[in-house]
Order: sequence, then structure tokens, then C-alpha cells
Amino acid sequence: MTAIQAVYVKGHEERSHPKPHTVYRIEIQASVRSWSMWRRYSEFVDLHTELTKSTSSPPPASLPPKHTFSILSLRPLHDRDEGLLEERRAGLEVYLRAIISAKEDKWRESFAFKEFLGVPVGKQGTMDGGAGAGAGAFSSSSWLDEHLELQTRIRDIRADINKRDALSDRGDVAASHTSNVQAKKKLAEILGRVQTLTRGLQELAMGGMSEGELQRRTDMVARLQDDCEKLGKMVTVARQTSRAGAPSSAKAPASESDRAALFGPTSFSKPVTRVFGQAAQPRETEVTRPLDSQGLFQLQKQQMDQQDAQAAQLATILQRQRHLGEAIGAELASQNELLDSLSNDVDVVGGKLTAAKKQLNRLG
Repeated sequence: MTAIQAVYVKGHEERSHPKPHTVYRIEIQASVRSWSMWRRYSEFVDLHTELTKSTSSPPPASLPPKHTFSILSLRPLHDRDEGLLEERRAGLEVYLRAIISAKEDKWRESFAFKEFLGVPVGKQGTMDGGAGAGAGAFSSSSWLDEHLELQTRIRDIRADINKRDALSDRGDVAASHTSNVQAKKKLAEILGRVQTLTRGLQELAMGGMSEGELQRRTDMVARLQDDCEKLGKMVTVARQTSRAGAPSSAKAPASESDRAALFGPTSFSKPVTRVFGQAAQPRETEVTRPLDSQGLFQLQKQQMDQQDAQAAQLATILQRQRHLGEAIGAELASQNELLDSLSNDVDVVGGKLTAAKKQLNRLG
């Protein structure tokens, strides 16, 4: 959470679906990027309850009163007093800022608070680095921002490839190779971010996104994947011959297969095997094929970060389940005590009824 520099509640908006309600626009400013979230007042109340329950203490500030508007008022939303809406907006902003600036970080580091603000859950590098937001962190608008950023990165890669070709035509082989390596690194980063974007779209679909909008964004991701596949082929296949008029020194170096055919296998080379188990040859995939060693390392790091984020989410869910189990156990114990007390009372009343019956028999 140290990446968040400021939080503002900038305004509100009236919405009519599924029923008339007011949502507040929260603007979050981080060290590298900024984004917005829309939240209802009831979601603030749920957040406050969850923070109090998960940390065993309420946040340092209180929410503005829930009954700002009279429930007996029959006026429509657009007739409500703007002054009251502004008062609630300011109170919500004070509430969020108090959590961000609190000395104790238990509230702002909780999963519920990060999810409320749309902060990627996982390592801090996910917020500041170029790997994009976590899968579970996308809102509808931040998803579109990430897609736009990936389109810009793809254009950068095409520019690097064009620069590589121009340098190769001029005979500057070293600079051409450097430009191609830069394009590979950028492509490796984009591949991981496209996967994250796909998972984010799946979560938005489960969150109630309309079918038409979901199909439109699915097509947008498909076009990104096609662009990445084409770029992967362009950065992988070295130019074997120079363009017309280019000097012979601009030709690309021989590929690995050509080198192997020329030199043949070396008898002194020692096969690489695993430390334990049977020797296994690594298998290329569509994702790893266009990457060099640095790109593979970055891809592995991104996958490890994603696994760490998923493990953190699972740990939070398990902790919540444990709290629920403890609460259910305590309630069952309390109910058992009440049942025991009731059983004792029934026994006492039964004894009294038996004595009364005996007295009635004597009188009869």
C-alpha cells in the first residue's frame, strides 16, 4: 500500500439500474498510475464492517451517518439536496484518508480494503512495475486503460522492429541486434499482461458485465493476441538476406540449426540432466518460443508473482473461514448452554406438577 499517494472522492452520480441509487467516484493516485472506482454508500458500510471484523478493531475514522436522507422522503433522486450529498462525499473522503494515513497498517493492508480500491493483491512490484494490475483488480474502466496501454506497447515493439531492419540495411549489425533484443523483452512483458487482462475479463463477466460488452472486449483481447503472435514471429525469425542494395555485412548471423548442421555434435559436451529423476528435455510452447533467456526469466517471475497473489488471496479466504467457524462454534456453545438451562427448568416444572398431582389425588 505504500504505492498509494492520495485518495479522493471527487463526485457522485445517480444511477437507475437495478434501482435508483447514488454512487461515488473514488480517485486513487499511485506513484506510477492513477485510476478510479465507483462505490455505493452501502459498499462503504460493508467495508467498515469487514475491516472491524477482520482486524478486531474499527478503523480510525467513522462513516458519515447512514440516515442522511429521510427514508420517508418521496422525492426522486434528482430532487435531493445537493448539500447533503456533498456532506456525505466529504465524510467518505475523510474516512478513506484516515485509513491511508493511519500509523497502524492493519486496515489498509487488509484484503478487503485493497479489493475495495481496486489495488492489485500480491507483491508491491505489481503496482509499480510494468507487469500491470493483478487479475482481480480490474474495474470496467481500469481494464480499458490497461488495454490501451498494451496497444501503445505493441506500437513500440513495431517501431523497434522497423529500427532493427533499418540498422541492418545500413550494416550496423550490433545495433540491429540490440534493437531486436529490446523488442523481445517488451513482447515478453506484454504476453504476461495479456494473460492478466484475459483473467480480469473473466472476473468482470462474473461480476455482471453485459453479454454484448463482454463479447466486444473478448474480441479486443483476441486482436491483441493475434498482434503478439505476429510480432513473435517477426522478432524470432532473423533476416537471412539483406534487402536489395544492402552490403553483405548486413546479413543476419546464422541460426542455431545452421550452426548445428555445420559443426555437428561435439563429443566432449556433457548432457544437462536434472539433479534427481529422469532426464527431461524442456518443451517449447507458443508463449516461450519467441523469448530469449532474459524474456524467459521475466515470464517466470511474472508467473511466480501471480502465484504469490493467488496464495495471498487463498490465505485471506481461509482466515475468514476460520473466523466464521470460530463464531459458529461459540454460538453453538451458547445454544447448548441455553438448552441445558431449559432442560433443567423442564425437570423442575415436571417435579412440581407431579407433587401437585399427588395433592389433588389426596383431596379427591
